[in-house]
Amino acid sequence: MHAPSPIIRRKSRQIHVGKVPVGGGAPISVQSMTNTNTLDVAATVAQIRQLETAGADIVRVSVPDMDAAEAFGKIKREVDVPLVADIHFDYKIALRVAELGVDCLRINPGNIGREDRVRAVVSAARDNGIPIRIGVNAGSLEKDLQKKYGEPTPDALVESAMRHIDHLDRLDFQAYKVSVKASDVFMAVAAYRKLAGLIEQPLHLGITEAGGLRSGTVKSSIGLGLLLMDGIGDTIRVSLAADPVEEIKVGFDMLKSLRLRAKGINFIACPSCSRQNFDVIGTMNALEERLEDIMTPLDVSVIGCVVNGPGEAKESDIGLTGGSPANLVYIDGKPATKLRNEHLVDDLERLIRDKVREKEQAEQDMIARG
Repeated sequence: MHAPSPIIRRKSRQIHVGKVPVGGGAPISVQSMTNTNTLDVAATVAQIRQLETAGADIVRVSVPDMDAAEAFGKIKREVDVPLVADIHFDYKIALRVAELGVDCLRINPGNIGREDRVRAVVSAARDNGIPIRIGVNAGSLEKDLQKKYGEPTPDALVESAMRHIDHLDRLDFQAYKVSVKASDVFMAVAAYRKLAGLIEQPLHLGITEAGGLRSGTVKSSIGLGLLLMDGIGDTIRVSLAADPVEEIKVGFDMLKSLRLRAKGINFIACPSCSRQNFDVIGTMNALEERLEDIMTPLDVSVIGCVVNGPGEAKESDIGLTGGSPANLVYIDGKPATKLRNEHLVDDLERLIRDKVREKEQAEQDMIARG
């Protein structure tokens, strides 16, 4: 029920990672990376399916050698979500996964040696409709750039990116996206802002090696939030030392908070205080756990008292306001029913799922009408 985002996004050329459009006004895609051993096909497939269930648009898989490339081919046949192969230095791995149906190559052209090798990779990508992601990282800058700048800087990151881009430009290959990641928020933000004005290709955002679940979420939210507010960014990865599923959850929460993407439930909840008429924190924890499967966009407010409750409820699809002797539920901004504390979570979950089914049916009816 909230207004569209006021953010004006940077115009960029559109590429496709499998079935997912990136750039050119497409919804900002959310991706993660597997942390299983790629040679363990069953474990990697299982994790990719978990990520897909969580809402991942794209998943990256590390392919360090030719054995992993063969395993990647088996993995690719078992999943539906587009897969990016993460490759460093060995161009033959890129050629092999291109044959096996990869949806995107993460490989830096300047790192794979002679011009004929770069040309071979680009030809394979062009022939198979595969985009390339140039991924620059502050922790692995070229030695001459480290010497030139003394330490990683935004300018060093951008210069590195432009070197790799030059390889693709010489071969008239434009289907690429670029990232210039750093673990330092200021460095990453400055590098992305500079690069955004130099190229028209999509930008893949990330604060690399951001940290654990809590600290990494905070750091990523600040860095990526600043860029997204500027309209910069076409696809994002939140890098956390945590279960990769958490990266997807944080990524979508980030986009939902900026009204850039609507997927799943957007919860508005008070931190609770002595005015609360029900256990707000316990209710929220239970609802978030129970409703993770819902992908239909829905605004749900959970407020413990009548101070802010009615105001938030009137702006939500479903709003719960604490009251005595019963709590009041608003649906589509209007008072609808009252719920008592004894079965509050069960009853509220039922109302939310009913509303989801109603929205899904309305969307199906609209499609049927053409």
